[in-house]
Amino acid sequence: MSTNTVIDVDGLDVTYGDFRAVKDLSFQVEQGELYALLGTNGAGKTSTLEVVEGHREATSGTVRVLGSSPRDRSAVRPRVGIMLQESGFSADLTVAESTRLVGRLTGREDSVERVLGLVDLTHHADTRVGQLSGGEKRRLDFATAVYGSPELLFLDEPTTGLDIQSRDSLWATVQQLREEGTTVVLTTHYLEEAQQRADRIGLMHRGTFRRQGTVSELTRALPAAIQFSLPPDAPAPPTGSVAQADRSYAIETFELQRDLKQLLDWADAHRIELDGLSAAPTRLDDVFRAIGADSITS
Repeated sequence: MSTNTVIDVDGLDVTYGDFRAVKDLSFQVEQGELYALLGTNGAGKTSTLEVVEGHREATSGTVRVLGSSPRDRSAVRPRVGIMLQESGFSADLTVAESTRLVGRLTGREDSVERVLGLVDLTHHADTRVGQLSGGEKRRLDFATAVYGSPELLFLDEPTTGLDIQSRDSLWATVQQLREEGTTVVLTTHYLEEAQQRADRIGLMHRGTFRRQGTVSELTRALPAAIQFSLPPDAPAPPTGSVAQADRSYAIETFELQRDLKQLLDWADAHRIELDGLSAAPTRLDDVFRAIGADSITS
């Protein structure tokens, strides 16, 4: 564990009776990273986060957060912001009261006006939580999580229910916090968010990591795809083209630029128009689907 390691998980196991939800899981998150922890349904992601956040005790293994046990609330809680999927704020408290209460509970100091301004809730400061819309409640969740500019920030499905403008504002605030040194752990079902924003990603399946690395490292593990259709009288396409059921062709390749150029050169030489031509690099959702397919074959 280096001096820059914010989260250190070593051999984590979480069991519920005879069910082993997390199996010998190990990973580290370094200072200033945005680390995305993703998983298929029932992968053990929630159980892992509950342990790292200090809400659940590990069955076995060791977990250190900011150099301490996450169960040591006095040492860890003032330095950590957590945005859960559902906050559970009292419906009778106002927005300002809820924000101020979280600040007192966490021991972090900040201005209620400042954090409400970040999420455009200043005009709702005296509104009771029960009167907020779903999107406004999520913005309040975020405001309380970033109260006091924590060193470590957990974001659990942070943009669910938010409009585009609110999403952009949230990510701008996260980026500002990161520039100030905050470490972020993200969980989301919006894989494009993880692909665009995460420095590293851990993909869980059946209680452990199936893949972990940067987006580039993960996507390089699967081939890119080229698809096209040919006129009925066209000659056979280049080697590697596989006929599909709909009479189109597909090429799977780890050398997208090279093989696409070869195909275009062949089409130009034969004066053939490639109908429906598409060339797509591997995306994170392709990797995610491949992991899900493992559950069928493994």
